[in-house]
Amino acid sequence: MASIAQSSSLFEIDLELDLLLDAIQEEIATNGKASDELEQRFQEFLKAQGEKVDRIGRFLCVMEARSNHCKAEAKRLYDRARTAENKCTRTKGMVLYYLKARGLAQIDGIEFTLQQRKNSQDSVRILNEEELPIRYKRIQVSVDGDFWETLLETLPAEFQKRLQSGIKESTPNNEAIKAAVLRREDVPGAEVKRGEHIRLL
Repeated sequence: MASIAQSSSLFEIDLELDLLLDAIQEEIATNGKASDELEQRFQEFLKAQGEKVDRIGRFLCVMEARSNHCKAEAKRLYDRARTAENKCTRTKGMVLYYLKARGLAQIDGIEFTLQQRKNSQDSVRILNEEELPIRYKRIQVSVDGDFWETLLETLPAEFQKRLQSGIKESTPNNEAIKAAVLRREDVPGAEVKRGEHIRLL
């Protein structure tokens, strides 16, 4: 049979404790003392509350450990994938050099054939990036929104449209939002409030 801590939520246990406490106080007021049965049930639910808190604590520890493990594993797998990709690129380059050096179009193995082929389109090879004029580069800039608005206001409408169409991603600037609210400015779509969190002790 499942224990009270297993079969009841923390809210249900808390509610039952409130009801039992009311019942105990009523019996004391009527009979001068509470019944042993009521006292025992109150102690059982008090113990169940402690067990429930411990069960929740253990669950949170396991989930936090699992989350940290998954994050570390994701990074490890990403690093391994990048390493494998680099090895693949270097190996293909070596085979291509081998085929070109010997004037071969392909080389055959038992299971695979390594074949030299023309790409479907031209590719660019950067010889010295520092010498490359900025107009031939794609620029990714991270600026605060207030600076962005000021910049747009100084530009002709055509340039404004081109800049705005180049936005790939924008994220809320929490520090700017907090500062605006501190200045008692209205920030549509956001609010600043002190939250709470659970800490395991």
